[in-house]
Amino acid sequence: MPLSLTVLGTASPHPGPGRPCSGYLLRGAGAEVWVDAGPGTFAELQRHTDPDRLTAIWISHLHADHSADLLAAAYALAYGGMTPPAPIPVYAPLDCARRLAGFLGRPDVRFLSEVFDFRALFDGHTVRHWNLRLTSRAVAHDTEAYGLRAECQGSVLAYSGDSGPCDALGELAFGADLFLCEADVDRHSEGEHDQRVHLTPEEAGETARRAGARELCITHVGPTLTREDATARAAVTFGGLARTAREGETIPF
Repeated sequence: MPLSLTVLGTASPHPGPGRPCSGYLLRGAGAEVWVDAGPGTFAELQRHTDPDRLTAIWISHLHADHSADLLAAAYALAYGGMTPPAPIPVYAPLDCARRLAGFLGRPDVRFLSEVFDFRALFDGHTVRHWNLRLTSRAVAHDTEAYGLRAECQGSVLAYSGDSGPCDALGELAFGADLFLCEADVDRHSEGEHDQRVHLTPEEAGETARRAGARELCITHVGPTLTREDATARAAVTFGGLARTAREGETIPF
């Protein structure tokens, strides 16, 4: 298969035993991309690849449950014997490098340039690594946030990141072979219609259905839901094949 997705972590909003926060390893055409770096995912990444082999890192947004393990990666790559042959491109919101340096108590970001090559995302950002094409779209969240569409030799993965309902999600997921989508909340609160920053299971399923996705994979399920219940509810509105993202699983497509 041209693309595969290995699930490193799915938890929201904090890691649990055996369940790191959001993180995935995307492989295609020889490229290996770490997608989101939630707490615990760097250790899981090492089960499946050597971090110094990463082609790129892609970060949907800078909330800790999607980005905090960049700290662990920075230490490993700089001081832990995993130094890459060249700085790894990190596609992330603009402030990523400054925040990372701040956590490490450094006044500037230049020391990170030995291991990371930070490149700011924007709506419509597109990059190609060999035959793997990554397209980012701004999505609806309470901070700068992006969803991802990955294409390789006719296979398509779409990833919601963290997002409420928005047109960009449907565009990212249009005709996707696999739509990896959050279902973080059980239901929306009264008066929340103007700023919905997560999806219910029903909204995840409806987005997949309207986009014509072939398969839906539910992830980032919040503490008011179980993963099994969220997937079952999403499957009803999707009307197609829906699965639950589980740590350690590799999905080829």
